Amino acid sequence: MSQVFLRAKWLNLIMVNYEIDPVILKPHIPAYTELDFYKGSCYVSLVGFLFKDTKLKGIPVPFHRTFEEINLRFYVRQKENDKWKRGVVFLREIVPLPAITLMANLTYKEHYRTHQTKHVWNLNENEWNVEYHWKLGKAWNFLKVAAESNSHPIEEGSEEELIAIQNWGYTRINESKTSIYQVHHPNWLIHPVRNYQIQCDVKKTYGSEFVETLSQPPKSVFLAEGSDIAVMHKKVLNSSKI
Repeated sequence: MSQVFLRAKWLNLIMVNYEIDPVILKPHIPAYTELDFYKGSCYVSLVGFLFKDTKLKGIPVPFHRTFEEINLRFYVRQKENDKWKRGVVFLREIVPLPAITLMANLTYKEHYRTHQTKHVWNLNENEWNVEYHWKLGKAWNFLKVAAESNSHPIEEGSEEELIAIQNWGYTRINESKTSIYQVHHPNWLIHPVRNYQIQCDVKKTYGSEFVETLSQPPKSVFLAEGSDIAVMHKKVLNSSKI
């Protein structure tokens, strides 16, 4: 097993899922991967969650242990030894800490940006209310859900499986190089969402190419409970390693 780069908890993940024209994603697909579909549909997901108890190489970093992240991602797969490795590609990741942005962009070639963020949780026996906010200029954007307090396991072959069970991260470096890293976590429990609210300046946050997609009603919204996670050190795929 590869050496662990980062350990943390990812908690209360709001996952808002949209169908997208695959042509829009074509410039962003990492080398040696292909889009992963669910029943013929291609997805992007707007995801908000809390990083907690973060450690880099086993060392807690002062003032950088707990913070929100809001990201936009899509789904790919890569064949290795006749088996598919399913994973995610991040189009944009928002966090409130400049040091996290710098480290992630330099180390993993990700697409982090720094903005003020906050979260609100109200978890009781009848309902889980979870919110994530990020500030652009003077305006707050947000994801809010009211979910059932009862949860269920992810069913094999379900849409939730495509969205929430992803053990690999892929990053496009250039046309012939891709960064890949493994993420270890158990299958998460899912809390069905009763209602939701979304306020997102898509053009400012993610660019004009995603405005039409993210302006439509989502195909699904759910809340994943989260767990401890471990992110392994990256490796680079190129023509000599395929």
